[in-house]
Amino acid sequence: MSDPLTGHIETVLERHLPPPVPPLSVIHEAMRYAVLGGGKRFRPRLAYASAHLIGISRDLADFPAVAVEFIHAFSLIHDDLPAMDNDDYRRGRPSCHRAFGEAIAILAGDALQARAFAVLNAIPGTLADPAAIVEATRFFSELCGSTGLIGGQTLDLDPLHQPRTLEELTDMHERKTGALIRAAVLLPCLLTPHRMPDTQSRLDRMAQALGLAFQIRDDILDATADPETLGRTPGGDASRGRATFVTLLGLDDARRRLAATLEECRSTLAGFGERAGMLETLVGNLSAESIPA
Repeated sequence: MSDPLTGHIETVLERHLPPPVPPLSVIHEAMRYAVLGGGKRFRPRLAYASAHLIGISRDLADFPAVAVEFIHAFSLIHDDLPAMDNDDYRRGRPSCHRAFGEAIAILAGDALQARAFAVLNAIPGTLADPAAIVEATRFFSELCGSTGLIGGQTLDLDPLHQPRTLEELTDMHERKTGALIRAAVLLPCLLTPHRMPDTQSRLDRMAQALGLAFQIRDDILDATADPETLGRTPGGDASRGRATFVTLLGLDDARRRLAATLEECRSTLAGFGERAGMLETLVGNLSAESIPA
């Protein structure tokens, strides 16, 4: 997914990271390792695509794009820890705790979480109304907290509350995976000076469907891709006895569910015209055709 936006995303991510200089070189190096270590940048791309649809500047979209990606990096650092998923590799190289040790990895995740909110609150008043920034920060904190991302991670780890039905699995991933996808799409809506409740509502429905599609696709990849393609050890959830869309539906039905969910995204975007082009491309990139047979 190489295009002019790729370089811009990397530039703004690095701009908002602290430099690796003494006496805090190691923690800042670990933060930079986790954030700048590659990845498709799906969530920041969503933020720019949403901003394009509603007509706000890329300068303003930079802030939610970076904030969401910092929270994503924080969640990956902690997901990989021995106390959680115990993964040694992330994006084709040693996970943060393997490269820097568990203690520094935990602190790097904590620091990225704090940094994300600092970035969102650093939006200049010339770009967004201060009241809108406060509302966006509150919304973001809810999606990242114990009823959102952290809540989803908790359910995923809790052996007493492992999902046994599609409804339970969907609820967990609406929190764990879907929360940041909703944040990426909706934060630009909350920051625009022109309130568009109908547009925001439609984008929210699209984002919720997209978060589900993203997780279904991830589960399919986890069951079919090799470690080099996946960038981590495949089959992790299944080997730990955790439910996935593949274990509950089977591979063929999971593929069909993915196609149906992506079609829901497309139908929700219908009517926006060319403004939805960037979002439609991101939806299309998750299609079943892009997954190994």
